[in-house]
Amino acid sequence: MEQPRLVPIKLDNYKPLREMVFESLREAIILGRLKPGERLMEIQLAEEMGVSRTPVREAIRKLELEGFVVMVPRKGAYVAGISVKDIVDVFEVRAALEGLAAALAAERITSEEMDQLEMSLLRINANAEEDLDVIVEGDSAFHSLIYQASRNQRLVQIITHLQEQIHRFRMTSLAQPGRTKVALEEHKKIVEAISDRNIELAQALATEHIENAEQSLLNALREEES
Repeated sequence: MEQPRLVPIKLDNYKPLREMVFESLREAIILGRLKPGERLMEIQLAEEMGVSRTPVREAIRKLELEGFVVMVPRKGAYVAGISVKDIVDVFEVRAALEGLAAALAAERITSEEMDQLEMSLLRINANAEEDLDVIVEGDSAFHSLIYQASRNQRLVQIITHLQEQIHRFRMTSLAQPGRTKVALEEHKKIVEAISDRNIELAQALATEHIENAEQSLLNALREEES
């Protein structure tokens, strides 16, 4: 039986309604239930989720900021497509930056930051079976700690400018079966290299980690097309 695109929002959740609507739409886009190029009709989406148009409109605006939706003048909102070129361009830059950040962290990280990095690993491992948002939040926090430990504010600023694209790609990659478990093992190796102050190995492992995430995303795109 085919899974519905969207399900009615349950109002017993502690989260604000607009946040639940946003997460529901984002998940539908990531999992391909809302297809790239598909027009997002506020009334239709509101009916499917059993809510008013206002939280749907707010969610669509937020999805546009995160790169999941594009607004076409005089036509409306559409699910943003992901091209192979988009993926390759972003991941080429990200692999270089993440590798540099890990190398600098291996050289400059403090003992307190090292403890935070180890704790981040434990939290990710503990939440490995949780929903996608929790997993992605843990993954993002892990990488942010490495950026912080690099002591290079320009590097952090450049990566921050890529966050919208990185967030979408991170969610789509980690949504692939088995990718979370593999990513956790890659994180452990990166932490060990940083802890050992092995600059070259930390850089190589961080670069490889991003390249593997890219491959996971490209595989998902090919499966969708086929």
